[in-house]
Amino acid sequence: MTQAAAILRTGRKFDQVLRGAREVFMADGFEGASVDDIARAAGVSKATLYSYFPDKRLLFMEVAQTECKRMAENVIAMIDDSKPAREVLTIAATQLTAFLVSEFAQQVFRICVAERDRFPELGKAFYEAGPQNGQRQMAEYLEKAVKKGELAIEDVHIAAEQFSELCKVRIWPRAAFGIQTSFEKSEIDAIALQAVDMFMARYGV
Repeated sequence: MTQAAAILRTGRKFDQVLRGAREVFMADGFEGASVDDIARAAGVSKATLYSYFPDKRLLFMEVAQTECKRMAENVIAMIDDSKPAREVLTIAATQLTAFLVSEFAQQVFRICVAERDRFPELGKAFYEAGPQNGQRQMAEYLEKAVKKGELAIEDVHIAAEQFSELCKVRIWPRAAFGIQTSFEKSEIDAIALQAVDMFMARYGV
């Protein structure tokens, strides 16, 4: 990306475009989201919108990547890797489980599946910004915990994927299939704690 492009993709109007697009994508999906509606929700002209994103796919990918990055930064900010592994993993599991069943994550997942054949790059972008990025950061933490002697793991990358899957138990399928659309904090906390218990039973020292 050139310096001019980097400058273009910052500032108040750029943030307005992302907020407006997020609102419309969440309400109408990818196919139903019109440029007119996004521009109106963002409070900008269509010309301004197109100056940032000439293609609706690029705008959707930016929204998904921005939200995933924000979630990852929030988790990192809450984690103190000098704390015991169980405490660190519990924070991570609670945040991850809540995100997985959030309205945003579920809607983006549905959009990526619905558009998989026509626009496979949507799913690829979300996977890289979300699951892949999260698992990479978890693997980095697990590597540190292994070196400290708190965990015994041969393959931290597999372990990181196992951790994220444990955080999906029961509630993610219910959300994905529309069986349940909202979850109490107590439900999320219970799944997160059980995920950590299972993980520590396998890898704890």
